[in-house]
Amino acid sequence: MALERALSKLGLASRADARRLIRGGAVTVNGRVVTNALAGVVPERDAISLAGVRAQPRPWRTIAFHKPRGSVTTRRDPEGRTTVFDLLGDVAAGLVAVGRLDRATSGLLLLTTDTQLAERLTNPENGVLRRYVVTVRGRVEDGDLDVLRTGVRDLHAASVTIRKRSNRETHLIVELTEGKNREIRRLFAAIGREVTRLLRVAYGPIELGSLQPGQWRELSADEFSRR
Repeated sequence: MALERALSKLGLASRADARRLIRGGAVTVNGRVVTNALAGVVPERDAISLAGVRAQPRPWRTIAFHKPRGSVTTRRDPEGRTTVFDLLGDVAAGLVAVGRLDRATSGLLLLTTDTQLAERLTNPENGVLRRYVVTVRGRVEDGDLDVLRTGVRDLHAASVTIRKRSNRETHLIVELTEGKNREIRRLFAAIGREVTRLLRVAYGPIELGSLQPGQWRELSADEFSRR
């Protein structure tokens, strides 16, 4: 497999971070510096080291985290903003985020050492359901729901349900089966509505439950086999 993928699979870095580390000369394979992120390696056979430390496969571990609004889903932020990894500290050692939530979005974020699980959950071909609680300015009419479900350009909601509405604001449950960048915000912008609150409450079989912002819990592999 590609060296960048091997580092991700070993739980040492995201693909983006792995490419940066490799280009910077921080990675050796069998004692030789490799700067090509796509160089082929066999993790079970080759000695891969990061900053002089031999990489070892990490045990399976996945957590559910309630990402607070205002934090960003990156390991480092060039603008100095608080990241989810800053908030989690040592808890997140060896974990990679499963997809992203933008800075203004809060709620369920999964982090794992299992990059195959992460790829399965984020691959749009698998149609893994994400559920959000959404608040928008103004009244969303029934006709607007048809637009949201049918889609705007390459965007569409798997389902949309109104919880309550008034001329001031509308509260909805929105479900997606893929994680395109700012998809919900862009969908509502297409019908002239601004999203003022966006909270992810479920990702596949995992639910946010009673986790408060900044809290996390360990997950078991069995929880991902639930239908």
